[in-house]
Amino acid sequence: MTSPTLTRPPGTPAPHRVRAPGHRLRVEGPGSEPVPYERGLRLQDEAVARLTDRIDHGTLILLEHSPVYTAGRRADPAEYPQDGTPVVPVNRGGRVTWHGPGQLVAYPIVRLAPGVGVVDCVRALEGALISTAAAFGVRGERIAGRAGAWSTPPRPGAAAVKFGQVGIHASAGIITHGVALNCSNSLEPFEGFVPCGITDAGVSTLSALAGTQVTPADAAPILRAELLLALAELTA
Repeated sequence: MTSPTLTRPPGTPAPHRVRAPGHRLRVEGPGSEPVPYERGLRLQDEAVARLTDRIDHGTLILLEHSPVYTAGRRADPAEYPQDGTPVVPVNRGGRVTWHGPGQLVAYPIVRLAPGVGVVDCVRALEGALISTAAAFGVRGERIAGRAGAWSTPPRPGAAAVKFGQVGIHASAGIITHGVALNCSNSLEPFEGFVPCGITDAGVSTLSALAGTQVTPADAAPILRAELLLALAELTA
């Protein structure tokens, strides 16, 4: 069977094929323009339909979003932006976060192999973020009890800051949503709400941590490769 023809507005990632070890995934993007969040959700739905119908083996979507706040299943309205900015409720794990230009988002739409759990998937996605950061000289780490990718700035007494977010949804073994890597985005949007429900730690970007400009275009080839390697170990 062939993939359905999709009508893609300007800025929507174009698909191409990438061969990963032991796996074949469709890879889309990143495009040249930010993608509205609602369009990103539709791209995920289309990828789930193809996977369910066995048209392909799964899809990895990379993109930047237009500015948007989203709230996961555990979100507390008290953590929302206090200026009345709309927040989009979604079925991923986690709480409230922001997406926008300068931040690289990756959605792996894949079927987990038998015996592979959601926690395994989260840890693998964290590892891909940490490996991507290492390519730019940034030492990433995990924080016990907290999802995502973190780094401790090289300053005396500095606390760890979060530069990569992970939030996924699993249904019938199929994963949706994914990761967001702060590359060169402004951190100002994170000041108006409680990011991921965390009040005792900060947020940063690869650019700030590396001490040089790192754009989504710079990070995309590396994150794509790291995710394809990780997904080859996780998926059916």
